Amino acid sequence: MRSTPCAALLALAALLAACSQASRHETPAIDLPATWKTLPAANAAPEGWISADQAARPLAADWWRGWQDPVLSALMEQAAAHNQTVAAAAASVRQAQALLEQQQAALWPTLGLQGSQQRSGGDARAAGGSGSLNLSASWAPDLWGRAASAASAQAAAVQASQADLAAARLAAQASLAQSYFALREADAELALLDDIIEGYERSAAIAQRRFESGTVARTDALQAQNTLESARASRAALERNRHLAENAIAALTGQPAAAFSLPPARSLHDWQRALPAIPVDVPATLLLRRPDVAAAERAVAAANARIGVARAAWFPTLNLNASAGGSGATLADVISAPQLLWSLGLNLAQTLFDAGARSAAEKQAIAAHEQAAAAYRQRALTAMKEVQDQLATLQTLARQQRHAAASAENAAAIEQQMLNRYRAGLVAYTEVVTAQASALTARRSLMQLQLQRQQAAIALIQALGGGWQTPQQAPQ
Repeated sequence: MRSTPCAALLALAALLAACSQASRHETPAIDLPATWKTLPAANAAPEGWISADQAARPLAADWWRGWQDPVLSALMEQAAAHNQTVAAAAASVRQAQALLEQQQAALWPTLGLQGSQQRSGGDARAAGGSGSLNLSASWAPDLWGRAASAASAQAAAVQASQADLAAARLAAQASLAQSYFALREADAELALLDDIIEGYERSAAIAQRRFESGTVARTDALQAQNTLESARASRAALERNRHLAENAIAALTGQPAAAFSLPPARSLHDWQRALPAIPVDVPATLLLRRPDVAAAERAVAAANARIGVARAAWFPTLNLNASAGGSGATLADVISAPQLLWSLGLNLAQTLFDAGARSAAEKQAIAAHEQAAAAYRQRALTAMKEVQDQLATLQTLARQQRHAAASAENAAAIEQQMLNRYRAGLVAYTEVVTAQASALTARRSLMQLQLQRQQAAIALIQALGGGWQTPQQAPQ
């Protein structure tokens, strides 16, 4: 009968241990449009651009393979294995998981074992000894869900850290692809300038010979040489851009810049592959697919759980403890014929006055939840803005590229006509210089637009989440 109150108390503790003071978590509401503006119909999209009829198909995790570039794919594999920013984010996930294990351990009893053996004596007395062995247990039942709420908050923090890892991985992948295409564009411009410089050298030689023969004024030779030197200066600037892109690739793949090099493209058009089809889902799906938005939503869930932790502080705490043990002359005596001693106890504590500390802690937790909710909404709005920005950018760049291609063709034809007329003595060399400058500018502008389209496509993939899936979305 004497054990009945303890048993009843334990049953009550187990019953109340599931009580949580946190409200049910709900994702903050956001007004979402049904679709994206400026998204063309499937039959109106430029070839190799956005395929709207594939909107139901998610982005592949290895989205960069859409460019069918083996060098880029190999660099992505190196970045996955050696990028240190991603490695740091992975370590943060492991830290969060370890903290969750600590929080969950608080829900369980703790057991302890203590043994001792002593022997003493002196000149005036015989030697003697004593031994003891004690087993103890203690448990603080989670009557009001404080520990459970703390564990729930940390579980949400683990999920947020996993999303942060995905965001770091996606950012590294996108940066690597951006740098890679910048390097390839520099290769293409360098190849173009090499051809242009070779032609300018021939023109400068012709102008010099005609000046020496007295056919033209010295200004023609000077203008030709000036055009040649200007092109050489542009080439030097492009070499600098290529070195910077190469160094960025080295850092992103976890290699020292001084020990890394990437050979030039074998063909002028190696980097100008058609853009891969990019499935663009509705805005609501974006909120699940983007890892940074998912992390912000998990931060809201964690903040909501911490409200429960703060509210649980208003209720009393209960600690149960028990111990059993024995003593004897030696530890062997204790084990073989122990004189058992046992004890059971409980401790109930309630704070009566704290000068408003608990109330302030609850207000702080509520305000932190409101802050997290606002941050989530802003992150979602920013995500939708970034997608819309890249959709509009790709749409306008496609038109720009068509016009730029036509302009480059016309400028090249004019340049050739001016050269022919100059050789026939029909025009001054200033007209040739003007035509050459226009042709070079038009051709370089076309290449730069091609690079901008590649980079805008990468930015769109990053804005869409880059194929990352939440655990709830992952296939079973």
